[in-house]
Amino acid sequence: MAVQHFGPLTKLSDILGTSPDALGLFISILLGFPVALLHRKYFFGKNPQYQHYFFTACGFVIGFLNYDWNILHSLAALLGTYLVLKLYGGTSKSVIICFIYNLGYLLVGYYTTATDDYDIKWTLPQCVLTLRLIGLAFDVFDGRQPENKKPMALHQCPSLLEVAAYTYFPGSFLVGPQFSMKRYLDYVNGKLVETEADSEGRKIAPNSLLPGIKRASLGFLYIFMYQVGRYYVSDQYLLSSEFDNLGFLKRCFLVGLWARCNLYKYISCWLIAEGVCIAFGLTYNGKDNNGKDKWDGCANVELITFENATEFNHYILSFNVNTNHWAAEYIYKRCKFLGSKLYSQLATLIFLAIWHGFHSGYYACFFMEFIIMYFEKDLKPVLLKHSKLQYLIKESFLFRILVWSVLKVYTFVFMGYSMISFILLSYSRYMKVYSSFYFMGHIIFLSYPIFAPFIKKALMPQRSEREHTD
Repeated sequence: MAVQHFGPLTKLSDILGTSPDALGLFISILLGFPVALLHRKYFFGKNPQYQHYFFTACGFVIGFLNYDWNILHSLAALLGTYLVLKLYGGTSKSVIICFIYNLGYLLVGYYTTATDDYDIKWTLPQCVLTLRLIGLAFDVFDGRQPENKKPMALHQCPSLLEVAAYTYFPGSFLVGPQFSMKRYLDYVNGKLVETEADSEGRKIAPNSLLPGIKRASLGFLYIFMYQVGRYYVSDQYLLSSEFDNLGFLKRCFLVGLWARCNLYKYISCWLIAEGVCIAFGLTYNGKDNNGKDKWDGCANVELITFENATEFNHYILSFNVNTNHWAAEYIYKRCKFLGSKLYSQLATLIFLAIWHGFHSGYYACFFMEFIIMYFEKDLKPVLLKHSKLQYLIKESFLFRILVWSVLKVYTFVFMGYSMISFILLSYSRYMKVYSSFYFMGHIIFLSYPIFAPFIKKALMPQRSEREHTD
């Protein structure tokens, strides 16, 4: 019996105002902590084979508790990938086959299970696994290339047991974070973390348990903020006539608040999962300038950058960091043959939209991201060269506060506007909300290329001013 269908869990989910599936997933992520404690006590620093078996068994059981025998879909993905790597590993053919097989398997899963809402089904860990196995094929390919200097490259194909343990690693199987096979192998072979040995010569687990708990505790804080925000601004409220009757500015504020609280849902899961990985010691990232251990090697969200965002690029740099890094390494940089950074970015966003599923809301959201990023990248250099504007920002504290406030409002409102289609998914629902805002975001950013020459001309310094600056 799957954990989300367990009777008491259903009752508890009703009390908390959430779905049994979501609560079951949350509990399963937390199960990573007792698993990490067992590994630290009995397996850390021991024979890698024993660790592989332990991780495979624990991850498979946690997956089974959530998705019953649907967990076998992940087994089919890893076996198919391993077979391709054994037959064609290190060749471009292996990369192409693994890419098509894993992405195709995921899309068939989406097609056969999707509803009009966001579904917590076996396709959730499968989408994480899809990137992981495609990345594995690329890493084996990179390892066979002469003079390859990619740090994640693998110079030999991993064993079936290693691929299974990498797939079902308990700290990341359900919701991520993404990490490379190279990091995992260094971890189990004792090459990643610098640890001391006890009197009998056995390696002592790193001092990562407390940092892991601290990181996960932030996840609980974000869950609380998500629950409070959802109470005041729910999806249903955005679709109600009561919301339509509010003043325009109030609607702008509420849609920003609504989207931000929905993002907190993802952030909370990532922080707790990252905390589990830290507890294992998998996230070791060297030492800082003060000689203290850094445990941010698998960080999936940069909270300071996210909360202080004043441009959309800050959200990209701080939200779902590992997936963005994966997309940059394995899609964006591999699209150099397109001959344009803009085309490479477009190809990457199209891939990410397809990877999310068939809902039109995903494509509408990534299209908005594309046109907003084009707007920012095109206009920002002009503003940075505007001498009067930069002088006022540098010399006037009040003007800096004014600029910061304008940018905060801009990102807060239009991030909410962009997320409407991503969260509501269904065409009829997100179009209803967009129409309540008179499609202002689409009009502003789609019309920018038309008015860009005039805007730039108005912002460019006059000739006498340029000569004075020179």
